[in-house]
Amino acid sequence: DVQLVESGGGSVQAGGSLRLSCAASGVTDGCMGWFRQAPGREREGVAIITLETGRTDYADSVKGRFTISQDKAKDTVYLQMSSLKPEDTAMYYCATGSCGFDGSWYIRQVRLGQGTQVTVS
Repeated sequence: DVQLVESGGGSVQAGGSLRLSCAASGVTDGCMGWFRQAPGREREGVAIITLETGRTDYADSVKGRFTISQDKAKDTVYLQMSSLKPEDTAMYYCATGSCGFDGSWYIRQVRLGQGTQVTVS
């Protein structure tokens, strides 16, 4: 079974930084990434990484501020978030699935972890 365990969320002031971690096990698909969902808003794909080649893509709203990376030895994916804004406040979910490409990479057949809360004030 796939297990995705997120950590690293918390409260931070605007302009600050946080690093989210996702410890994965049982992942056999080619892509992992991060989604977020704020109250009253739809779930949004934030960042994706192709596990074999390390290609990355980001939502326009986080480009230049967020960086996704992986540590293959630890089966862990990270999301480094900098210059955080109040509109980044959301529950952040680690995700895995097969890789799709339509000009940008995306995850198909998404499976999510339990989430970690990020609050920016």
